[in-house]
Amino acid sequence: MNQLTLELQNEFKKRFPFAEFYIHNERRFYITIPKDKLKVVAEFLHKEKGLRLSIATGIDTRDGFEIIYHFSYDRTGTYFNLKILISKDDPQVDSLTDIFQASNWIEREIHELLGINFIGHPNLKPLLTSEDWPKDKYPLTRDYE
Repeated sequence: MNQLTLELQNEFKKRFPFAEFYIHNERRFYITIPKDKLKVVAEFLHKEKGLRLSIATGIDTRDGFEIIYHFSYDRTGTYFNLKILISKDDPQVDSLTDIFQASNWIEREIHELLGINFIGHPNLKPLLTSEDWPKDKYPLTRDYE
């Protein structure tokens, strides 16, 4: 692990002790955080450490909806992946569009495919499905028929 990545990892652990770190390899870290801490952690990674939001991914698991926000530390080619779990009984989380314009379309896509409401998103209009697609059908959920 290079020195910059090690320093960032140590600072992150001190500042956010609630986070669970998993080292996949020397250039890819997974960090599980509570969903209510997403914005503060994302702001830290971006505004204080200069990481770039590359993409977000979502999946319907048995335990809830899992969203991973992939942040790139371009100086070292390292990825810090923030993982949150969202209850299926309350499928919503704060939007990151006020921090990253780049999150606009990926949040729309995740909303459209999994039904997650991104609180504060300016426009959760569908991107992929047809105009007559039922508004309560989400094609990537486990119960989709």
